[in-house]
Amino acid sequence: MKQMLDLYSDYLLASFSQTSATGLSNLMNGEISHDQVTRFLSQEKKTSGDLWLIAKPFVKKIQSADGVLIVDDSIEEKPYTDENEIVCFHYDHSKGRSVKGINFLSTLYHNADVSVPIGFRLVSKTEEYLDPKANKMKRRARPLPRTKWHGT
Repeated sequence: MKQMLDLYSDYLLASFSQTSATGLSNLMNGEISHDQVTRFLSQEKKTSGDLWLIAKPFVKKIQSADGVLIVDDSIEEKPYTDENEIVCFHYDHSKGRSVKGINFLSTLYHNADVSVPIGFRLVSKTEEYLDPKANKMKRRARPLPRTKWHGT
């Protein structure tokens, strides 16, 4: 599985156009079938904890007192996608307005010239409510549960 993860990640990073399971299979001259790629992608969803387990050995090698954690809040705009719990309106501070897209938090450990991704979270707005001012249904996120820090 780790080999497929590395291969698929490299494929996504190196591609300049649309990506697909068939595209990766073609690139590998059929050594990996598109069904193998599809099964890999259909497995259990990965979590921030899974990422930490992969990143932890790298962080341990480069960590020092000068290292910092960088937390970023980003929105990947999806103006033409149907709205759901993940793709919905989020306030974009850089634009000063709400935009439709996927809002995610990412965490990097940075030391010297190296940055390692160590965590992520998608913002999911699962609660619908009626906004009395606009008189229309809107979405909001439930507060995040307190989680154990995986940095030990």
